[in-house]
Amino acid sequence: MGRGIGSGGLDGSQPPFSGQPATHGVGGPERSASSGVPGVPAVPAVPAFADDDVDAVDAVDAVDAVDASKKLSVKQSRGFGYYASFLRDGFASRGESGALFPFVIISITYLLFTITDGAVRMIVLLHAYNNGFSAMDVAVMFSFYELAGVVTNLAAGLLGARWGIKTTLISGLTVQLVAFGMLFGWQESWTKVESIVYVTVSQTLSGVAKDLTKLGGKTVTKLVTPEGRNSRLFKLVSLITGFKNSLKGAGYFMGAALVSVNYYLSLGVLCGFIVAAYPFAIFGLSNELGRARKENVKFSQLFKNKYNINVLSLSRVFLFGSRDLWFEVPLPFFLRDPASGIGWSRTLTGAFLAIFIIVYGQVQSWTPQLVLRPLRQSPPDKYAAFWWCGSLSVPTAILGGLLLGTGVFGVGSSSAGAITSLTVLLYTFCVLFAVNSAIHSYLIVRYAEGDKVAMQVGVYYASNALGRMMGTLLSGVLYTYVGGTIVDGFGACLFASTAVSLISMTVDWFLREDQRGATLWGPFNRCLCLPVLPECDDAGEAGVADADGNTPKNSDTV
Repeated sequence: MGRGIGSGGLDGSQPPFSGQPATHGVGGPERSASSGVPGVPAVPAVPAFADDDVDAVDAVDAVDAVDASKKLSVKQSRGFGYYASFLRDGFASRGESGALFPFVIISITYLLFTITDGAVRMIVLLHAYNNGFSAMDVAVMFSFYELAGVVTNLAAGLLGARWGIKTTLISGLTVQLVAFGMLFGWQESWTKVESIVYVTVSQTLSGVAKDLTKLGGKTVTKLVTPEGRNSRLFKLVSLITGFKNSLKGAGYFMGAALVSVNYYLSLGVLCGFIVAAYPFAIFGLSNELGRARKENVKFSQLFKNKYNINVLSLSRVFLFGSRDLWFEVPLPFFLRDPASGIGWSRTLTGAFLAIFIIVYGQVQSWTPQLVLRPLRQSPPDKYAAFWWCGSLSVPTAILGGLLLGTGVFGVGSSSAGAITSLTVLLYTFCVLFAVNSAIHSYLIVRYAEGDKVAMQVGVYYASNALGRMMGTLLSGVLYTYVGGTIVDGFGACLFASTAVSLISMTVDWFLREDQRGATLWGPFNRCLCLPVLPECDDAGEAGVADADGNTPKNSDTV
């Protein structure tokens, strides 16, 4: 059914981009693009269109754009802010593409920050290892990084809903610069206790910075996606999250390589990345982006979320705990120590972790197209989350058995056998974990309410940070104190990871599925091409209900 050219939906009663402010060109019914140049007329206001209406006005928009560009050739001083404003207004005049402008700006800022987030982890970890710190010492440093994330995600969600995403984004970049400045002051002459306390404070600030910045990257996908377009939402969430993780992996390698040259040089390079991200956040975003209606923003509502958001948040605690029980601290220590049968250099260790994160990010980016769509599970439901989460327990259980029950690892073992089994099984976990993360990231923004998305996603990622903190602390204890060798300790970490994965799987079972026709064996039936719901590009067309259980009749109504 066709749609009329106007500011609303089919009947003109509903804006096409629900939950987006009308004052910054990201989904209001109308946007007038001011040129910002004295004596130059503003570009005429153009209504915001749904995606299939853009073609109908392309010719008109093209003429307007040419006229505006000619008039704007007046000679004057044009800084970054001027061009960013003009570009934003140009985007806004082109309907749905205008809604994507904040997505582009926030993605650039978020991804630049992410490189530094991965790099600083490797810089701190490898510098501490070289200075004789134990896995337990480093686990304490990093656990406060995660603890800060728990508090920050709650606060950032509330502040983002009140003050907008731009504020939280700039705050995150600033706090990260302060954290890097502290690391410049870390002295090798200090006692171990002094170093642990000092670096822990710095890592705590980095944890605050990461989650302030991440909030924008996660919530903007909801703000630029029309209600009911669940397949498109899934792809956007997977894209930004996947590329974030890929660049974080690049940061891991960059950090390991730079710290091998010089500790202070590595920190200086990271400061440069943060400075490069500032102009995008300052000049490219509106202060209104992501704000909720004032009466809806209350601290008490942080703990009054929908049932599915609470259940998914609990599952996320155990999902990320299963990874960080062995990844963040035990794995790099294990790879570096000759007693494991491997004994790699800092650069090789960093490369292994970097490739893991990059593969994880790319698989997550392409999960909708290359994994779930061929398996006829896109967009995913509760049962897809349930079965995929259960699959995580397989590679960790096998590798744990090899560590504790065979002679594949340890002094005198074949390094080829140790490296091969470790690589195959951990990278299998990597792929499965990426699919799980993509499914969870999609489900949380699907369940979230449009004008409260920043607040509700903040609560969800507080649970994410809580899981990482739990995994990091427990991994330090298991790796350091279980058994007589590091092989025993690493094996214990992997078996603990297996148990935690199964707990996450169990929690997923308690989600309330709102997709019509979803069944326990549905994901397998779809793989086998047994009768399923008709496939379509938008979940709304297949009768997928929204977070409140309301099922749209067809995609034209949203």
